[in-house]
Formats: sequence, C-alpha cells, structure tokens
Amino acid sequence: MPKLTVGSPRLQQQIDFILEVDKAKGILRSTRVTVADRFENDGEHSWHVALIALVLAEYAPPGIDLLRVIAMLLLHDIVEIDAGDVNVYDEEARVSQPVRERLAADRIYGLLPSEQGVEFRNLWEEFEARESPEARFAASIDRLQPLLLNHHTQGATWREREVTRDQVVAVNAHIADGSKELWELASAVIDDARDHGYLES
Repeated sequence: MPKLTVGSPRLQQQIDFILEVDKAKGILRSTRVTVADRFENDGEHSWHVALIALVLAEYAPPGIDLLRVIAMLLLHDIVEIDAGDVNVYDEEARVSQPVRERLAADRIYGLLPSEQGVEFRNLWEEFEARESPEARFAASIDRLQPLLLNHHTQGATWREREVTRDQVVAVNAHIADGSKELWELASAVIDDARDHGYLES
C-alpha cells in the first residue's frame, strides 16, 4: 500500500496513525446492527458509543468531564485492530485478550508523536481500569450499547450463543458503577428480553 508523505515529522506520525486506525472499520464485532442482518464493526461501535455518551450525559455523575469520556470511547477499541474482538460471553477467549491488547496498544499508540501517544495510551489504561468517574461512565455506555442492539434485534446474538439472563446481568452489572439510572434501564431491558424469549432463563 502506498505511503502518504506529508510535511513535518509530527504531522506524518499523526497521519500514519489516522490511516492505521481506519482498519477498525474492518474489525467485526458480535453484535448485529438494527438496519440489516450483519455484524457491527469497531468503527461503527466507536461512533455510536461516543454519540450515546453525548445524548445521555445528563445521567453521568455530577462534574464529569464529558470530553474525556468521549475520548475514551473513541480510543478504547482501537487495540482490536491487532487483538481482534472477543465476545464478552466467550470466557475462554477472553483469558488471553489482555496480553494481546497491551501489545496492540504499544504498537498503535506508539505510531503517534510521543507525548500524544502517551496521552492516548493513558486514556486507554484509564478506561480499562474503570477507577475514575469518567472511565466508569464510559464503560457503562460501552456495555449499554450492545445490550440495546441485542434487544432490538430480538436477541440475535444471545440466541445463537444460548446466553442466559444471569450471564447478561453478570457481564453488564458494572453499568451501575457508572450510572444508577442507566443500570435501571439496562435491568428493564434485560428483563424484557427474558420475557420475550430473547434470553434463556
């Protein structure tokens, strides 16, 4: 593939990063989109969760830095360009995922100018740790989105994998750490999915 050469070394690194992360559009997730019988890709997911955070910002903890939340949501799945996406209900595949993602973070964020790469890598680490209010809210949005899509597609992915209500509750329970109101919504969605037969009891 031809390499685009631009002005300053700093701008060159940033353009290299921008072109590299376009590959996220080719990483398929295990959640279907609502408009067609196909899987969502990481680029679509990142856009959607960032937009959801903007729309649902009023349910975040008081004083939260929304720009930081959106930055985490846009950055956190970039590592899947190298590491791939793993279904949250595939416990065996998830065991080795953290190691693969750290190696991916080293490479991909390392494409940027050093201080910008460190800043973005730190946001990724913050999201993964879920210790700040911003990270907890970002993580709650990241889990709410596939929950809503799974319900709207009549549990397509859940039914294929014979996922149970208890499994969905366990995987999504940390939504409550980011937003009490969003966890109440998620709980209602889960119960409705069970009632409609989208989930195993």
